[in-house]
Amino acid sequence: MPVNSATSAPNRTKILLCFACVYLFWGSTYLAMRYGVEVLPPFVLGSVRFLMAGVLMLVASAVVKGKMWPNRQELVRLVVIGVLMLGCGNTSVIWAEQYLPTGLAALLVAVVPLYAALIEIVLPRGEGLRVKGWVGVCIGFVGLVFLLWPGLREGLRGDSRQIVAAGVTLGGAMCWTSASVISRRSTFRISGFAAAGWEMLFGGVFNVLMLVATKGYHGAQWGLQAWASTLYLVAFGSILTYSAYVYLLDHVAVSKVATYAYVNPVIAVVLGVILLHERFVAVEYVGMAAILVAVFLVTSSKMKSGAASVVNDDIAAGQEA
Repeated sequence: MPVNSATSAPNRTKILLCFACVYLFWGSTYLAMRYGVEVLPPFVLGSVRFLMAGVLMLVASAVVKGKMWPNRQELVRLVVIGVLMLGCGNTSVIWAEQYLPTGLAALLVAVVPLYAALIEIVLPRGEGLRVKGWVGVCIGFVGLVFLLWPGLREGLRGDSRQIVAAGVTLGGAMCWTSASVISRRSTFRISGFAAAGWEMLFGGVFNVLMLVATKGYHGAQWGLQAWASTLYLVAFGSILTYSAYVYLLDHVAVSKVATYAYVNPVIAVVLGVILLHERFVAVEYVGMAAILVAVFLVTSSKMKSGAASVVNDDIAAGQEA
């Protein structure tokens, strides 16, 4: 989400801190979402989380008197990004965690770099992949089959909830990736923090519309668990980490930013095993390993010469500080 203004080169330390936030805090948000949907309907959690975060971020932008009011074209792009990335992408995970272990949900989201590679290939001046990257894509989708095999078996036995939830998560991951690519290729006059606030707000509005359309507002239990999970998601999952993610999209290639997708699952699986006593069968561990290997191959694959200049410029932006 580049900003069309004369700004100083990004600080390398700031980039590293942003990566740390994206790696660590987003891995823990899967646990927070699980605690949240135990006491709140998913669209209630999504609505409150994103509306609260969006309002706070826009108020903060107004206080520091930063550029925060988009023009009409920017507004349309912010709506598209907010709805796709947060309304569809993130909320799909919130909904799916009613039926999926936190670690499994995180591992399904790990396909984001694979999606990013495939999307970039078909775009003008997109980032191409060498053979190593294509091998990674193939391994990744084979890994998905292994990871989803227990759910497929349950579906054949009549319980399709897990496989439906997995499908929703994969669809949401595609929405998130598409929005990330759009964001990376968009230019805004307003600050990145304000842009993130608008996207949060539009993601929250989308959740409200889904809440009304599905009548999914019954059963909310606003107690300590609900508020703790919601406030954690607002502070660490939305305001802090999403702002860091948007900053990275401005200064680092999408394929590099997407490496969070193979760190987050490890944190989510560990937290799920320790705190929620989640367990996996052998075939799922094979799928986990395959997906992590695939993401490593894709993100570490050197690009084809036709796209090298674009990628090198993206990486250089983070090295010139």
